[in-house]
Formats: sequence, structure tokens, C-alpha cells
Amino acid sequence: MPLKFDAMLPAQPLRRVGALGRRAAEAGLSGLVVTEAGRTAYLTCGALAVAADIDVLTGIAVAFPRSPMVTAATAWELAEATGGRFRLGLGAQVRAHIQRRYGSDFDPPGPRLREYVLAVKQIFESFRTGAPLAVEGEYYALSLLPAMWAPGAIDYPDPPIDVAAVNPWMLRMAGEVADGVHVHPLNTTIYLRETVLPELGAGAARSGRTVDDLEVIVPAFLCVGDTEEERHAWREMARIQIAFYGSTPNYAFIFEQLDREGTTEQIRERQREGDIPGMAAVIDDDLLEQFTTTGTWDDMADKIEAKYGGIATRVVSYFTGSDVVNDPGSFERWGKLARQVTAFE
Repeated sequence: MPLKFDAMLPAQPLRRVGALGRRAAEAGLSGLVVTEAGRTAYLTCGALAVAADIDVLTGIAVAFPRSPMVTAATAWELAEATGGRFRLGLGAQVRAHIQRRYGSDFDPPGPRLREYVLAVKQIFESFRTGAPLAVEGEYYALSLLPAMWAPGAIDYPDPPIDVAAVNPWMLRMAGEVADGVHVHPLNTTIYLRETVLPELGAGAARSGRTVDDLEVIVPAFLCVGDTEEERHAWREMARIQIAFYGSTPNYAFIFEQLDREGTTEQIRERQREGDIPGMAAVIDDDLLEQFTTTGTWDDMADKIEAKYGGIATRVVSYFTGSDVVNDPGSFERWGKLARQVTAFE
């Protein structure tokens, strides 16, 4: 099947979302992957759902601060509103945010998220069939769903659930219980081939499936432009973002796969000093090349296919969302690229 080409879109002020969604659909983008930070992903998804005929994904919505019932009910409505084109992307976030920003329980994040996904799926089954709600786990126990509080069946399949995963355990869990995976933006071809696909496959085998049964959603730092100046600007943005992500100790092994041991600690040393340019400088040009794809508007589609074909089912352009928000006229060039990518067999 051909790749789909999505844009990553930070959650937006609601009055502007509809127009963005319509422009994205008209331009030819496959979908919009809505991130959650200062604004909630679900409200932006709702505004997109009623405005545009386009795939809508949370990429990701934070799971633990919301009960599985709240998440399931929201996803159910979005599936209906999008005509079955909504995918529920869930993630654990990190301890500090879950405990100190949301005031919610975090430990143990992997088993908790696994149980959360299974709970949401059980709730979907009760919504659809009217079967008694019977979620009985270590972290979640849900047993009350009177008919007047249940939304009832919809005319579309249950929303697929995709899980954000980085390390092998989480990738295996995603392969076993979820419908797909949101790969972290800090990814390389080596990481995708040597860690993501094998671990997803091992998890999928536990539930009688293969990787081919899963959606593999891969964010990409695309440094595209017809001039060196344009490409340089994107590369420098990517360098900063890679350094930010690379400061997380749990991601150090991705650098180690490139024989760049100690990279995360170098970044963290500069981070402790408040030296943002110094953090970015750790990501030298050779390292930057491992995490980015650079080209012109004419050859970028071929480069995306060469790099991600046979690995990803959806490529998500990391920078497109911010580009089109700042310059709505850029929709057309991203849309043309999307159509070229999706034309590959």
C-alpha cells in the first residue's frame, strides 16, 4: 500500500481550526496529526472533524490524567464526527508532567498504559453492543454503564488506538494490544529497522498478528527547499529539536546505535548550564543527517519513499503544521508533495 503523508499540527485556537482543516484536505494531505501541549488535542480534533473530510489523529493525547471512560467517550464521538477517519493516539508522557502538572498517577507507565488501552477497547465494545462494562485491572476498575449514560452504536468501526512508544518494551506492548504505533520524532533508519520493526513484530505475534496488521506512524524532519538558505533554516530548526529530545536519558540508546555514546550526557551538561546553542552544537552535521531528510521540492518525494517505504504506513511531516499556520500559502507546496508521496505503489 502507498504511504500516507500527514502534517503534524499543534493544537490550535478553535476559531482557526476549520479553515486549516479545509485547506489541508483541499491541498491533498492525507491527515492531520494533532499534538497536545498547551492546548488539548481533542478540541482541535473536534473542530477539524466537523469542518474537513480528512484523517484526524491525536499524536498523542496524554492518557493518564483522563479516565479510560472519558477518553473512550471522546474518541467515540470523534469517530462518528469524522465518518470513521479518527485514530486515537495515546501516550504516557513523562513522570514530571503526569505527577506535577496533571496531579495524576504515573507508575508503572508501561503496564499502566497497556491496561489503559485494553480498558478503552472494552469500553468501545460496551458502547457498541450494550454488553455490561467489566474492566477489572490492577489500575482501572470500571463496572457501571447504565443505558442512559452510554452513547450507543455508531455507523463506523471502533476508533483504532495507536500508542506512542520508544523503548523495546513499549514497542512490543504496542504491537500486542494496540492498532498501531506513534514512533518518536527522534528516529533514524537504523532505529526503525533494528528496533521498531522487530519489537513491533514480536509484540504482534503475541496476539496472532504481524507488523503488516499495524499502522506505523513515523514523524520526519523534512528539510526541504529550492535554495540552500531554505534548507539550512529547516536543518537548524531540526538540530535544536533533536537536541531537545536527545536530552532525555531514556532515548540515549538511539545515539548509541549510531556509535555516538555519551551524546545524551553531553547535551544534558549544556542543558544544566542553560546553554541552548551549546545543546544544539552537540548535534554535529554528521549526526544531524541521521535524523533528517534533506532535498528540494522536486526530489523530496523520492527521498521519503526511499527512506520510509517498507517501514512506515504514514509519514508525518514534523514542520508542516507550523509552516502552514504561519504561511497559509504554503499549503499548496506541501499538498503537492503529499500527492507525490501517496502516488507511489
